[in-house]
Amino acid sequence: MNTFRIWFRKNKSNLYKLLLFTLATISIVYMFPKKGKFKYDYGKGKPWQYENLYAPFDFAILKSNEDLEVEKQQIKDKSISFFEYDEAISAKVFKEAEDKFKKVFSNQVSSRDQAKLYKVVMATLKVIYNKGIYNKSYPYAKNKLIYLKKGTEVTENAYGNINDKEAVAAIIKEKIKSQDSLQHSKLTYLLFDIIKPNVSFNESLTNKALIQELSKVLTIRGSVKKDTRIIAKGEEVDLNTFQILKSLQNEFEAKIWSENNQNWIILGYTALIAMSILMLFLFIQQYRPKVFKNNKKVTFIVFNIILMVFLTTLVIKYNTAYVYIVPVAILPLVVKAFFDSRLALFIHVITVLILSLIVPNGDQYVFLQIMAGIVSILTSSELYKRANLFLSVGQITLVYIISYLSFHIIQEGGISAIEELQPLLLFVLCGFATLIVHPLIYGFEKVFGLVSDVSLLELSDTNSTLLKKLSNEAPGTFYHSLNVANIAEACANEIGANAMLTRVGALYHDIGKMKKSAFFTENQTSGINRHDALSPEESAKIIINHVSNGVEIARKYKLPKRVVDFIRTHHGTSTVYYFYKKAQETNPEVAQSLFQYPGPIPFTKEMAILMMSDSVEAASKSLKQPTADLINDFIEKIIDKQMGEGQFLDADITFKEIQTIKKVMKRKLANIYHLRVEYPK
Repeated sequence: MNTFRIWFRKNKSNLYKLLLFTLATISIVYMFPKKGKFKYDYGKGKPWQYENLYAPFDFAILKSNEDLEVEKQQIKDKSISFFEYDEAISAKVFKEAEDKFKKVFSNQVSSRDQAKLYKVVMATLKVIYNKGIYNKSYPYAKNKLIYLKKGTEVTENAYGNINDKEAVAAIIKEKIKSQDSLQHSKLTYLLFDIIKPNVSFNESLTNKALIQELSKVLTIRGSVKKDTRIIAKGEEVDLNTFQILKSLQNEFEAKIWSENNQNWIILGYTALIAMSILMLFLFIQQYRPKVFKNNKKVTFIVFNIILMVFLTTLVIKYNTAYVYIVPVAILPLVVKAFFDSRLALFIHVITVLILSLIVPNGDQYVFLQIMAGIVSILTSSELYKRANLFLSVGQITLVYIISYLSFHIIQEGGISAIEELQPLLLFVLCGFATLIVHPLIYGFEKVFGLVSDVSLLELSDTNSTLLKKLSNEAPGTFYHSLNVANIAEACANEIGANAMLTRVGALYHDIGKMKKSAFFTENQTSGINRHDALSPEESAKIIINHVSNGVEIARKYKLPKRVVDFIRTHHGTSTVYYFYKKAQETNPEVAQSLFQYPGPIPFTKEMAILMMSDSVEAASKSLKQPTADLINDFIEKIIDKQMGEGQFLDADITFKEIQTIKKVMKRKLANIYHLRVEYPK
């Protein structure tokens, strides 16, 4: 049992990665569309790269979506609309006409004239309601054929044969024109008051008839017999051949995906996905071992790949035409914000290769996405600057559009064939979606405990709460940290290290001195040295403890772990040499370990730069009359001593880079002390 526990503790990290690998593979395969993959890759206008293709079985040639849409639109244009004649309304109008006529003309004209006028009213209504009145205007031509439903009887009619408002007004005017002005006015008022529309559009019957007609549209336009040659090697895929190949693909995928071979297809997908993720893991282990050792970082990488696959499969299940709306180019931007360009590009390529298994026109998709990924990496320097992000997004969108148009020209044979702007609008929307990279980075920082340049920029603000507190409680240390930050940043820029991370680490490396600031020389303004009343061992303990105190303060203020590591390593395992020598004066056998920092030694280039910059800047205060030669010798001596003690063995920094750092420091100190060339007299 104990042996198993020891083995488990020793291999816990690798077991977690194995579990992560398995879950990622299963998740991606589960999200993939469950259908077979056509074994030929083809496109309109492209030459057929395979051997002569013969029909493996009989299959129908499907009509293209464009042809089907044209055919359906023609049916819609020719479809006959149904209108309904409401007899109840006309009966009600005649009844109302009789009642209202008595009220309008009672006791005002003779009985004989009343009878004549009544006949005029009824005759007018009969003429109008013989055809009926539309309840509103419809966008049809006068000669368009319609169906008029009257009770249970349906008759054909021309749209213009039914009265509209203008026709009703004309009929009334014609029928009462012989009346004198008084009667004319009363009849006009009476008729317009009682007439009501009684013919309305019957949407239900119209749609039902249209659906019935559309259902008769054939989706096929012919067939291909088995062993018929479809296309020869090297022959260009024209529009007709493309549709035949598309029909073969649909039939092939329908036949291949069955209960019998379902498991084999899933096995094939599983093998491809597992191989892709394994290559990613091996790359990280070989070239980014520190990332590979950190399970949180590996989980973060795998999570982003799964997220992109999830979004893409979601869009494909809805409509494959919208596949380019997924902002895949955001992946290298996010990864680069936390790691480096090389790793970001490799992760992006692996993700695109996985997605190419399920997207239409896989070769075109791979080209577009990899080009966009390369551009996003090349143009996303200093992503924390908003202008840079907008420029990067604009260039990514431009690459998408140019690449897509180029493929379209190759396939269609010219730019004039581009009729629809929808794909181009998708790329623009994809570009806008890429702008969510900042909130996405912020969310990942909180969830995975990572730190990006955006957060580092915020931490570098000297008006932050912690740095303000440092400037108030230990002003000398604060200005020392600023000088170290300037020197370290310049060195990092020169050798291609992370300058922003180095600067932030330098600003916070000495925050532990706030606890006992008066015991550090840069904060002693009164001329009194408090170490005079202490033993060398006590003094060394106070000096050494500023590292552990700094780590404690950093964690209290929730500084990122990457910044805390600068505090832990900026003195490495070096010795507080002054107090060690002082102790040897009274006790030559005193243990050096009492005067030694606990470490660890720097394990990144940035930490090594901080150690050198901190030592050089602090020691430079002891120079009374600095000259160029004195500064050169001084810097060489300090850094060579650190190298001799093995402080940079874990930092992955080369001798050439250290020499470059020395040159930068000499230049920076010369500027600080305002050294000038001495001209001959």
